[in-house]
Amino acid sequence: MADRRVTPVHVGEFQEEGGFVLSSVDSVINWARKNSIWPLPLGLSCCAIEFMAVAASRFDMARFGAEVARFSPRQADLMLVAGTLTYKMGEACRRLYDQMAEPRWVVAMGACAASGGMFRSYPVMQGIDHIVPVDFYIPGCPPRPEAVLQAILALQKKIEADRPTSQILRAPAPVAAGRG
Repeated sequence: MADRRVTPVHVGEFQEEGGFVLSSVDSVINWARKNSIWPLPLGLSCCAIEFMAVAASRFDMARFGAEVARFSPRQADLMLVAGTLTYKMGEACRRLYDQMAEPRWVVAMGACAASGGMFRSYPVMQGIDHIVPVDFYIPGCPPRPEAVLQAILALQKKIEADRPTSQILRAPAPVAAGRG
């Protein structure tokens, strides 16, 4: 029989060496992604104050791995649009979305981001889904911080069900022969 190596951990406790962990690549990647969501807060009006409350100590979104708010789209993977989006700001919102790396997710926070809210005027975009694909909508005017946390948990469930290796190992599309 092989000699087992036992190392002392604490006084009176011992740990056997040579253990191993079984997992799939998908589950390891998804675990890392879902526990390190870096939001890009696009705070446009009063819903941004509610986002600040979610990041504060009372609600503490750091418990869910989303505490690192990045104001650079190249470092963020979740765009959280909080507030009234005008057509003029819509161009900047789309530019920020295009600069984010894949995988990226979008949350529309509040009635104004989801549907234009109470503003039925010509400069207000009636929902951000006209310019960026939205993964989750948070209702309310303004939405409660608990609703934002619920959307983050729902996003984590969506990330957990993802299959990233199928996207990585997917065969490349054939290149059409050009005319010479």
